Amino acid sequence: MDKFKQVKEVIASVEADVTKFYDGGNAAAGTRVRKAMQDLKNLAQEIRAEVTEKKNSAK
Repeated sequence: MDKFKQVKEVIASVEADVTKFYDGGNAAAGTRVRKAMQDLKNLAQEIRAEVTEKKNSAK
């Protein structure tokens, strides 16, 4: 559950940069958005592994 909270925190923290990039054309904000998306990808993969492990151990 901690990793899911981290996902929500990453999304909340990058929201301003998304606006700066798409509405303002700020290239540096785009770099920060890309990094945050990579972090989200990694967290999602970790969550998937945990869910699979928990599901399989319940059998």
